[in-house]
Amino acid sequence: MSALPPTSSPTALSTRLVHGSGHDSQHGGVHPPIHPSVQYGHARVEDLIGVFQGTFKGGFNYARQGTPTTAALEALVTELEGGLGTVSFATGMAAIQALFFTLLRSGDHLVVGDQLFGNTASLLGTLEGFGVQVSRVDTTRADSVRAALREQTRMVFVETIANPTTRIPDLAGIGALCREHGLLYAVDNTVTSPALFQPRTVGAGLVVNSLTKTLAGHGAALGGALTDTGVFDWSTYPNLFAAYRQGDPRGWGLQQVRKKGLRDMGGTLSSQAAHGILVGAETLQLRLQRCSDTALQLARWLEAHPAVARVHYPMLPSHPQHAIAREHFQACGSWMLSFELREEAAMLPFINRLQLPIKATGLADTRTLIIPVAPTIFFEMGRAGRERMGIAEGLVRLSVGLEDAGDLQADLEQALRDA
Repeated sequence: MSALPPTSSPTALSTRLVHGSGHDSQHGGVHPPIHPSVQYGHARVEDLIGVFQGTFKGGFNYARQGTPTTAALEALVTELEGGLGTVSFATGMAAIQALFFTLLRSGDHLVVGDQLFGNTASLLGTLEGFGVQVSRVDTTRADSVRAALREQTRMVFVETIANPTTRIPDLAGIGALCREHGLLYAVDNTVTSPALFQPRTVGAGLVVNSLTKTLAGHGAALGGALTDTGVFDWSTYPNLFAAYRQGDPRGWGLQQVRKKGLRDMGGTLSSQAAHGILVGAETLQLRLQRCSDTALQLARWLEAHPAVARVHYPMLPSHPQHAIAREHFQACGSWMLSFELREEAAMLPFINRLQLPIKATGLADTRTLIIPVAPTIFFEMGRAGRERMGIAEGLVRLSVGLEDAGDLQADLEQALRDA
């Protein structure tokens, strides 16, 4: 598998996305090949031993720990995030599970944002059942995080743009705080993606991406990734097993994640899915710009509509963290927006009158997707839990696709006439 020749050093994102995954150098295929084999053999048994012991770099033994296809995807994500290395997983939630369950232990303390993706919030409840203490705070203020810190605090976890409220944490302030206290700073970059933001620039040591969404972009492949940015000093982290404290300390954390989180927990990304994500990622920049432009147009129109009470979109000046979004996200607000109707009872009839947006969960598809948040992805949390997370009962989430902006606006307009 070959990438761009060494003499070429492209810096433009679009060029890196198209050529970053390489091609089939053996047969001349334009796209990298799919490697479906589960087992990988070696001419010398010493090489097989070296793969098991981590001394033979670039080798493979069993697909649960990776294949040449997943390795190509990991290399691309690492390059996009400006990191040291990446471990890929079957889903974004598998990556988050590996983050928490391989690097935290009973008695540890974790600080997280109080507005998070519903499945992440659910997983935190499971984590608490295993003895990890979790503090949920308003991460728009670094002082709130500081006030929550304890002697047992090991990690701070935030989302770049909270799903679905679109709240943005004080990314740089929290990064500075984590550096001050020697804490591991983990950032879920799914909604923005490395095309808009690299969390390492604010001091994040680990970055989560649900590859299913922004990077793959076509709703045809599940995947997740955890990237080490090289910022965090793993030699200071107490929860690493002795077996993984070998060689360069920069690789210790990710080695434990790959062995404990991928090999032992088994959330393996298939080669077929990895290939689909690689191909989808080639159009990432084009999709993101088009969908973001349309989302901003719709957000402005919705904000002025009399039937709409509130619109949540970071690139609107009315958004509480608008300045942070403009500072960090290259003046691009991504494809996700949420809004609330003035009459909660009008929400479901409004959604049913829409003709273009598909009534479905999921994000960052080529097609626009719409979902009422409270009775679906946040239903298990209950009304009181939703109130704590700032989820209004009438909140609607819109994942903007590639359709014509005028067509989408016209459809929203006809659906809102009786709202």
